[in-house]
Amino acid sequence: MSDTTVDIIDELSGVGADTALDQVRRRRPVTREQLQASHDALFAPLDDAEFPRAERLLIAAFATRLTADDATAAYYADAAADIDPARASVVIAEAAGHSAEGPFGRYHEAGLVQESTDGPRYAAGESVVEAIGSRLAAGLDHAHLLVYRPREASGADLDELVASGWTVDSIVTLSQLVAFLAFQQRVAAGLRVLSAEVAA
Repeated sequence: MSDTTVDIIDELSGVGADTALDQVRRRRPVTREQLQASHDALFAPLDDAEFPRAERLLIAAFATRLTADDATAAYYADAAADIDPARASVVIAEAAGHSAEGPFGRYHEAGLVQESTDGPRYAAGESVVEAIGSRLAAGLDHAHLLVYRPREASGADLDELVASGWTVDSIVTLSQLVAFLAFQQRVAAGLRVLSAEVAA
């Protein structure tokens, strides 16, 4: 995953070299390079002491599987299983069992209250905490919150992460990771649709 000669979006979307979509992507070299650089910064950091790469991949497998059972989710599930198979099996099962059609949340602004929706809230159960550890379990709780109920995130949620061993810097990276994955997943899915239409 840290091989910068491989373009992660091409890999996730199945865009082949010298195809029509490859040529389209190459017309925006800065965008292409920045997407890859963002991926590398999150998954191949110079220092991952506060937020180990294994945890990053496990949370990525969880977050991407929550929203879709697609090539991106499969990619991160495989990567997580390669580096931490025992915890990956638990994390992926949790994601599959707690996916939903979101997002959800409460609006407090006048004129938007009627658009509030409610849905499931996730909290890792005791057996999950025992299997993967309280720190990673707290990370999954927060990832689920950011995926499905982002406008409800509060200081109390951050306090729970800190209590579970997350530092301020690692919490920021966790939030960046979940946001980036949502964007990456949408880009890859869109390119797969376009590729299928071009082929048709």
